[in-house]
Amino acid sequence: MDPIKAANELYFRVGFSGHSGHLRLDPLSTVERSDPVKSLPDFILPPAFPKETPESIKSYIEETYLSPRLDSELFAPEKAGKQWDFDWFDKANVPLEPSLPRSVIIPTWELPFRRHKKGMSQEKWEPSSVQVDVSELTVDAQESGPLPRMSGTPKDYVRGSINNRPFRPGGLDDSQSLQRILPDGASNGEWVRELLNGGPAQAVPPGFKQGLDLGDLKAYPCAWNVYTDQSSAKSTSNEKQRELSVQFDDLFKKAWEEDVTVLEEDVFVGSVNMWTEKESVKSESGEPNVDMPHSTSNTELSALDEILSVETGESTAVKVGTGDGQHQKEAWAISEGTAWIAQHFCELVPDMALDFPFELDSFQKEAIYYLEKGESVFVAAHTSAGKTVVAEYAFALASKHCTRAVYTAPIKTISNQKYRDFCGKFDVGLLTGDVSLRPEASCLIMTTEILRSMLYRGADIIRDIEWVIFDEVHYVNDVERGVVWEEVIIMLPRHINIVLLSATVPNTVEFADWIGRTKQKQIRVTGTLKRPVPLEHCIFYAGELYKVCENESFMPQGLKAAKDVFKKKNMSGRTGSYGGGSAGPDGARTQKRESFSRGKQNKHSGFQNSGNFPGNSGGNQNNGNGYNNWGLRRSDASLWLSLINNLSKKSLLPVVIFCFSKNRCDKSADSMTAIDLTSSSEKSEIRVFCDKAFSRLKGSDRNLPQVVRVQNLLRRGIGVHHAGLLPIVKEVVEMLFCRGVIKVLFSTETFAMGVNAPARTVVFDTLRKFDGKEFRQLLPGEYTQMAGRAGRRGLDKIGTVIVMCRDEVLEERDLKHVIVGSATKLESQFRLTYIMILHLLRVEELKVEDMLKRSFAEFHAQKKLPEQQQLLMRKLAQPTKTIECIKGEPDIEEYFEMYSEAESYNNEILEAVMQSSGAQQFLNPGRVVVVKSQSASPLHMAQDHLLGVVVKVPSASYKQYIVLVLKPELPSTMQTPQAGGNTQDKKSGDFPQGYFIMPKEKRGLEDEYFSSGTSRKATGVVNIKLPYQGIAAGVGYEVRGVDIKELSCICNCKIKIEQARLLEDISTAAFSKTVQQLQGTKSDGNKYPGALDPVKDLKLKDMHLVETYYKWTNLLQKMSKNKCHGCIKLEEHIKLAREIMRHKEEVNALKFEMSDEALQQMPDFQGRIDVLKEIGCIDADLVVQIKGRVACEMNSGEELICTECLFENQLDDLEPEEAVAIMSAFVFQQKNTSEPCLTPKLSQAKQRLYDTAIRLGELQAGFKIQINPEEYARENLKFGLVEVVYEWAKGTPFAEICELTDVPEGMIVRTIVRLDETCREFKNAASIMGNSALYKKMETASNAIKRDIVFAASLYVTGV
Repeated sequence: MDPIKAANELYFRVGFSGHSGHLRLDPLSTVERSDPVKSLPDFILPPAFPKETPESIKSYIEETYLSPRLDSELFAPEKAGKQWDFDWFDKANVPLEPSLPRSVIIPTWELPFRRHKKGMSQEKWEPSSVQVDVSELTVDAQESGPLPRMSGTPKDYVRGSINNRPFRPGGLDDSQSLQRILPDGASNGEWVRELLNGGPAQAVPPGFKQGLDLGDLKAYPCAWNVYTDQSSAKSTSNEKQRELSVQFDDLFKKAWEEDVTVLEEDVFVGSVNMWTEKESVKSESGEPNVDMPHSTSNTELSALDEILSVETGESTAVKVGTGDGQHQKEAWAISEGTAWIAQHFCELVPDMALDFPFELDSFQKEAIYYLEKGESVFVAAHTSAGKTVVAEYAFALASKHCTRAVYTAPIKTISNQKYRDFCGKFDVGLLTGDVSLRPEASCLIMTTEILRSMLYRGADIIRDIEWVIFDEVHYVNDVERGVVWEEVIIMLPRHINIVLLSATVPNTVEFADWIGRTKQKQIRVTGTLKRPVPLEHCIFYAGELYKVCENESFMPQGLKAAKDVFKKKNMSGRTGSYGGGSAGPDGARTQKRESFSRGKQNKHSGFQNSGNFPGNSGGNQNNGNGYNNWGLRRSDASLWLSLINNLSKKSLLPVVIFCFSKNRCDKSADSMTAIDLTSSSEKSEIRVFCDKAFSRLKGSDRNLPQVVRVQNLLRRGIGVHHAGLLPIVKEVVEMLFCRGVIKVLFSTETFAMGVNAPARTVVFDTLRKFDGKEFRQLLPGEYTQMAGRAGRRGLDKIGTVIVMCRDEVLEERDLKHVIVGSATKLESQFRLTYIMILHLLRVEELKVEDMLKRSFAEFHAQKKLPEQQQLLMRKLAQPTKTIECIKGEPDIEEYFEMYSEAESYNNEILEAVMQSSGAQQFLNPGRVVVVKSQSASPLHMAQDHLLGVVVKVPSASYKQYIVLVLKPELPSTMQTPQAGGNTQDKKSGDFPQGYFIMPKEKRGLEDEYFSSGTSRKATGVVNIKLPYQGIAAGVGYEVRGVDIKELSCICNCKIKIEQARLLEDISTAAFSKTVQQLQGTKSDGNKYPGALDPVKDLKLKDMHLVETYYKWTNLLQKMSKNKCHGCIKLEEHIKLAREIMRHKEEVNALKFEMSDEALQQMPDFQGRIDVLKEIGCIDADLVVQIKGRVACEMNSGEELICTECLFENQLDDLEPEEAVAIMSAFVFQQKNTSEPCLTPKLSQAKQRLYDTAIRLGELQAGFKIQINPEEYARENLKFGLVEVVYEWAKGTPFAEICELTDVPEGMIVRTIVRLDETCREFKNAASIMGNSALYKKMETASNAIKRDIVFAASLYVTGV
């Protein structure tokens, strides 16, 4: 307390005395006296305040002066409500500047010789102005909208919100589709240069009606010179730019004066992307291939082109040249010239962000070096090669740079495991569909779907991300989920660098090139084909191992030895030896083919009956009684026992046995009752671990049959791993296997993808699998992925892979293809989804067409755009040809159009008529027909077809119609009739082309015309070689086989023919008679006889075809009346018309290929847009409505069905338990299940939802989308767990609900976990709709299912 001054300079202080708290006065001496001691009082009480120390002084200063607080006087309680006279605005010194305008008006500048002047030539040119958004004038704008957006609420920082705009994807910044083409006047100063030359000044500001009067301006005196060095003509463009001493303004002046400039906008199609235009400019190194007038010298043009072809500020892609004068190509994926990095790694990266306790491999050093440089990396290497090192270093760099890194994985199991692995090293968080742990961490691990949702919803956390790591990139080949990878890669903003980790695939560089071209940044490709632990591949047959491959080279000797054993065993089996003395299948008495086909059939049945424990026993069983099943189970057990004993003797344990059926895994593990592979200490470790892991479950859940059964197997060193297991059980198995106490693990292929747990040996139960549609052989990539689990780095010198052979030894071709065949290429699985379309339509500047163009499926088409642009420029620069008609104005175009239209009508009619049953009845021997001309000449139109007659109809020996046709012109040499002993007709072939008839008195008997009485019945034999040509009655003819599609017309008349004499005897007289009859069918001067009426004769009922027929005949009549008909220059003019038409079609085809309409999925996109309009998700202007916003929230189920369900209020009359039970149909995935027993209310709700799906399917099919309504409903609605979820939501224990269905426990848990995510989505949708009742119902339903074993925390996350 401050001292108080009294009278006569007497100072005292008020204090507290002792513990009683009484006030007392302590006199203070503040004035110096001559003898201070004398002034002391006789008695001084002890001080009430402690002695001051440096610490107390420091705390007093901090409390008094350094701690922020309100002024106690100004903000006293008694002064509350006082109006303070304080000018906050003045104190803040806010600059009084106007806010940034949304748009500005800028002038457009044009080249002088291209300006359109009105009136007199001396009239001044007035520039036009355009309105442009300010955002288009800003550089490096990251937002997807016109103005920078504000940060969202903290709760939406990680997951984003449907109200946020997505960030602009990298590579789309300069897209022409974004409407960011700036007028020249906005960015250049050419008007200043024009002003210096004495041109008109722009005195009127944009948007003003009048401006300043500057008077007549005179040109500024200056001189223009161009200096070129001829010796540098062959150098590169950069060298030329340095060696040329050029006044840039003079080049423009010369171009204007001599009118040689070709502008890009005159020839480029408006819908072509800017980034492809940028490529075309970059890829040119020399003169462009455009025909220009030669008004200037080649040197001047070359200099101009070289300067103009250099693009400033754009050097992101490496140009790979193939020689002088050739076009240079951009290399976005760079994979060569990196050997020096590993040698000088310590000098290149002296201060590593993360130190590793082992020597890095070369590919790891290369990847780390490029990460340090801030470049994107694609690492392709085998399993266990050390790709995770690159991901760890990206995490370390993010921590060092105070940014964020995201690790994405295709499977939730990988995410959980990586979270556990990285927890001790980095600041890690985990984001999955049902778990959100430490989202504020600098290193986030999430599934790829979560990242996609964050990108679409514009999460603010995206701003902080520096690296995105994609693990298991080869998963892009997955049909169902591969599209997610492509969407995420396309949507990533440009400030994010990409790290891709993949198994070895053949087209790594191609995939990286697509990413680089899409994101407009280089992708460094590195990796290794070397395995850290080499593999040897063996087959196991008859109790022995036979090595068939080592060091990636196939060894046929081992396979031959196994086949020899198989042949000996097969021979002994045929002699009656039924015993099963070998370790192979006992009782193998049947033939090889029968046993193999039976195995295929029963694998299918085993897969379908995977839920029935006492069912069939897998690969080799009859579908008969239980005795055969039990006998084969004993055989299977003895086979596994023999294998495991063999591996144990050779120290090849632990082993992972891949079976491609959940049922097969369970049966194989249960059959090994007599095997115990663990020691007492290992049993104790397993028991303690299981007790700790399962202690988090309540009592009834600990005694579930699956939990008890798996624990019994684990104590004997045997494990099972597949999707049917409970999540906590799977994690226990995985962790114990990583500890090495599980010696034998029966697993499906998900273990190879989702768990990083290598073994000493890998065994394939079979090389065939069911992929959801059919049984097929394993692909080499799938085999390599699973075989890569063999060999533990640092523990094993070699890994062993074994293929089981039971009834027969595999063929060398199949085995070699799987083991050493090339892996499956990365292929695009991109497809349009409604939720993708709606998310992109929410943002005006992000178009769905941009997403389609940048998909991997369109990569090759988009890569060819620069070449197509150059080709289009050349075609447009070609001189156009004209047709000069001697009869005045040429009508050949009209004539040619009529012919083309008539031909299309004719083809349409023929296709329908010839396939009709009526036409088949008329096409019998003797029927006169018109056959299409086979000439390649473009002149052969309808009047050039050939008149003919059917000689023989198709038969078993000859599938075509045999027709005799009249030839208008004969060939120079003719085939002579030769058959049997008929040599009298040989002379006919000696005559040259012409119409020569032998005199009647010199003809032989056979040459006379025979009467009909001499005809005989044909035997069907054809003695002539087709096609057969000859001359009869002075007219050339040909006998040939024709298909029904080659017939142009079926005539309404018949002639009498002698088939036997024509085809068997080859009589000249018969041919002459037939030819004369054919010529006699012509009447009234027409070339052909009348055709059968399509309605009266051919009985066509289709009115459209009849109408088309009459259009065709009218066109033929119009063509005959045209003045070009019969013109002597008709052939020449038609050739020119064809060339002109072909040129137009080629130009139009090029423009189409370069436009958005040529995209593969554009028809599907248009159909889906129509569907969204029809159901009200978007309006006619493609603006997303509230229904579309609700659909954007639906990620776990089919968005259209979910949205219609909500807007039809189908859940309103249901209780929360019933609503969540019906909602399980959206997320349940298993097809074949037992039929649930539903209450009447649930049955009604089920039928109502199914009817909605059928209606939506029919609607989509009506808009030409390839959807079958029944399949659409079955695929997206599976009601197999409705009863189970209903009982679970009511509180029924888990053990009891498992008895209600044959669905495995793991699938039940997975469905309910995903159902909780669906409840959250429906809850968000309810808030958008304003439906508070539905919001509360979804909240209640979510709480009802979130309990017990279903939502037990992951062991990877919480630890054991």
